Amino acid sequence: MNVIDIIKNKFNAHNQWALVIGDLMLDRYLIGNVSRISPEAPVPVVRLKESFDRIGGSGNVAANLSLLGIKTVLAGQIGNDTDGKKLLEILKKNHIGVDGIIKDKNPTTTKTRIIGEHQQMMRIDQEATAELIDSKALIQKITTLLNKKPAIVILSDYAKGVLSERLCQHVIKLARSKKIPVLVDPKGIHYEKYKNATAITPNKKEAIEACHIHVTKNTNFLIPLLKLKKSLNLQFIAMTKGEDGIDLIQGDTIKNLPAVNQQQVFDVSGAGDTVIATLAACMIAKMPIETSLNIANIAAGIVIGKLGTIPITHADLVKTLNAQHSDQEKKIHSLESLMEQVGIWKKQKKKIVFTNGCFDILHAGHVTYLEKAKKLGDVLILALNSDSSVTKLKGKSRPVIHQEDRARVLSALSSVDGIVIFSETTPLHLIKKIQPDVLVKGSDYKKNQVVGHQELKKWNGKVELVSIVPGRSTSAIIKKIS
Repeated sequence: MNVIDIIKNKFNAHNQWALVIGDLMLDRYLIGNVSRISPEAPVPVVRLKESFDRIGGSGNVAANLSLLGIKTVLAGQIGNDTDGKKLLEILKKNHIGVDGIIKDKNPTTTKTRIIGEHQQMMRIDQEATAELIDSKALIQKITTLLNKKPAIVILSDYAKGVLSERLCQHVIKLARSKKIPVLVDPKGIHYEKYKNATAITPNKKEAIEACHIHVTKNTNFLIPLLKLKKSLNLQFIAMTKGEDGIDLIQGDTIKNLPAVNQQQVFDVSGAGDTVIATLAACMIAKMPIETSLNIANIAAGIVIGKLGTIPITHADLVKTLNAQHSDQEKKIHSLESLMEQVGIWKKQKKKIVFTNGCFDILHAGHVTYLEKAKKLGDVLILALNSDSSVTKLKGKSRPVIHQEDRARVLSALSSVDGIVIFSETTPLHLIKKIQPDVLVKGSDYKKNQVVGHQELKKWNGKVELVSIVPGRSTSAIIKKIS
């Protein structure tokens, strides 16, 4: 079952559920038109058109999970007040379990945003940031829920007093004893209370503050983030960076996963909640961490195009994934399906261009080369060396990028029409089978050195050498990084 199928099946989360613990909030929006300045003071007058309430804080994480199809229970605190009652109503309406919620003397945290002409003009916060007057009641409720074995636990910290060190460590210790992963969306600069969690998902600003990094143009985040990961005994860190995607710190490496946002940024509120919720859903489905974060990137790209803390929906995520992957995935073939496509192209009198290579760590030289190759015909087939064949050709340290990931990235290039992975050290058998009109290699070859040049004569094909971009190579990139 591929990734999209797993997500369509609601992350295979049958009889599994998530527990979200953290600071609950009510997000209130007052929206209107602005056409004049107040005569009483130099401030705009907002003529109210509509108002609505939404789930905020840790509740938004739970809402994201619920709308993705994951059964979710929420634990936290509300006030014994009107806003608390309103928040409970919305949570239940969104099919979020409220068994872990207690009422406290502190008021319900409420954030009121005043929006005029699609611009947020003011925010009014009603909150108390002191620790809970009585955390024992909440810890008792959480313990009962943990004993029912959720598939994953999320600690959503907004620094409003719920996630004390005592509570966090109690949850993490008990969850670990039951082998339940714990994800943390952290707050503040003191991360000791998250020690022994599975992972944390700070944004870039939060990570900088937690690591006490003085940022310059050439700041290397790897060493301080690795130190933080080690000190907290985490499996990984996922640092969100807005339009720059997510940095995954796992093992001893840091890897950037680019953002996938093809729409206008309207409101970044709640994007971090969407990331951690989507990551959790993917982890419930046992997806690899890197794959999970790529999906989270896509989900975040959807919600920032909407006003307010709008959670991701299962339908929106599936729709976007289908749109982004359908055309590209069609390009990646087995040999059998490729030959069917080749037959169609030949019936259409298409001029078929063929090239091959490892394409490990895609760079500008690769892109330019493929663009030039495509111009030599109508369609371009790329034969991609498998991981095992790359290792044979380049050594035990290669490839850097897994074959499926290399194929997926290459499929996004408009110059590439078909991709097939092969395990041999040369693509001779593919050339014989496909019988391309043009066989392309880089200008660092001579035509008589190109594998398949003799065979092309049998069907009047020809070899073309295209110039390569000097100074661009995977080896050079690896050397620079190391």
